[in-house]
Amino acid sequence: MELLIGAKLKQLRTEKKLSIAELSRLSDVSTGLISQIERDLVVPSVTSLWRLAQALDTNINYFFHEETKEEQIITRKGEHHTIVMHNDSSFYKLLHPNRDDRMLDMMIITLKCGHTYDKKPIEHEGQECGYVLKGTLTVYLNGRDYVLHEGDSIYFDSSLPHKYINNGDKDCVSVWAMTPKFF
Repeated sequence: MELLIGAKLKQLRTEKKLSIAELSRLSDVSTGLISQIERDLVVPSVTSLWRLAQALDTNINYFFHEETKEEQIITRKGEHHTIVMHNDSSFYKLLHPNRDDRMLDMMIITLKCGHTYDKKPIEHEGQECGYVLKGTLTVYLNGRDYVLHEGDSIYFDSSLPHKYINNGDKDCVSVWAMTPKFF
């Protein structure tokens, strides 16, 4: 899947008549990073992209959405979109079709060993539920670390500050559902 994040970010920012400085203030993402994203010099973290989407009154899916001609309810093997982030350290395989009317996201997240999805915890309205298929995942939640091993699951309110960390020596693969839709 070709990422056109920079062009879409600049187009939406321009449509909303926001300067880079104004978007930075609204999103808590630095002006330098926004400029680099718009010029496709960097791929933003999920958290930065989410903050930008929120400031622009949209969701992350806006940056990846492709127009579909018919209502889609099944995504066949090989047709799932995979979003690669953080210098190839995390992979988000979207299990849901790109439907504007969906109310939740479902995905398989692979987090390479020794990585985190972002340096700063994120908080947003909604709920999340995750299940570890392979490896070990540390969920930093509201100031506390919860270590999940294969077969463990976690459910929490997304308004609590949270982030995912793989301190293990192998990649972690987990399945997640979250509301409201994030991607």
